[in-house]
Amino acid sequence: MKPTEGVTVTHRRYVPRSHAHYGGDLVDGAYGLGVFGDVATELLIRTDGDEGLFAGYSNVEFLAPLQAGDVLEATATLVRVGTRSREIDFEARVVCRSAPDRGPTAADVLDPPLVVTRARGTVVAPGKR
Repeated sequence: MKPTEGVTVTHRRYVPRSHAHYGGDLVDGAYGLGVFGDVATELLIRTDGDEGLFAGYSNVEFLAPLQAGDVLEATATLVRVGTRSREIDFEARVVCRSAPDRGPTAADVLDPPLVVTRARGTVVAPGKR
């Protein structure tokens, strides 16, 4: 595959209780940014055949809390292709959330999912070898 605007990669992962950092089982925003790094890595592997390097974020919005016990879905969409740089839009959504009021292992599927973080970042692919 070649780098083409509109290419999308999505990852899902369970947020374990060990990642709760604040009261109320809240998880810090950096957790979601780490997931964005992982999904960007796969996007570059698919489009450039290389993991590339993350250069930085031009925008990050924390829109809702992320909690231990959530199932997080993160999507990266390639929005601009430069000679070596790639601009990517990211969105993280909670698709399932624990429901401790109903029991210690109860959980719900969220429909629609809850958008917790949006960002735009730039990654750099290596030049031709």
